[in-house]
Amino acid sequence: MELHDLFPAPGSRKGRKRVGRGHGSGHGGTSGRGSNGQLSRAGGGKGPGFEGGQLPLYMRLPKLGGFTNRNRVEYAVVNLGRLNDLFEDGDVVTAETLEEKGAIRSALKAPVKILGDGEITKKLTVKVDKVSKSAQAKIEAAGGTVG
Repeated sequence: MELHDLFPAPGSRKGRKRVGRGHGSGHGGTSGRGSNGQLSRAGGGKGPGFEGGQLPLYMRLPKLGGFTNRNRVEYAVVNLGRLNDLFEDGDVVTAETLEEKGAIRSALKAPVKILGDGEITKKLTVKVDKVSKSAQAKIEAAGGTVG
């Protein structure tokens, strides 16, 4: 068997309906649209959402305010007080270590940001995506570094 020998099974392919090509075609005259009325005319009928002149649903509902910024970055946030509880003096804080200790769900899903809520007494090296100014000041005051 060669590629040029292939053909569809009989009855598996159906021809396109050609309306308005005479009575002999079975779709002549009104071309399957019925006799009169809005839907029989060219360009007839209304768009989606038209409710026969009644105020459409989409106009009855209140308008939605604002917009959604497509470029917004959602951070996984961790406070300084939590770092103080989870890490020992001299530890390195990264997204992976935070995930291991259960402070964030996944190191891969969202970038990590450290916020300045709480106190820190341990000397930590913080290597995450973002650190707030207040958190950075507290970490450096405790003898740690942000990098």
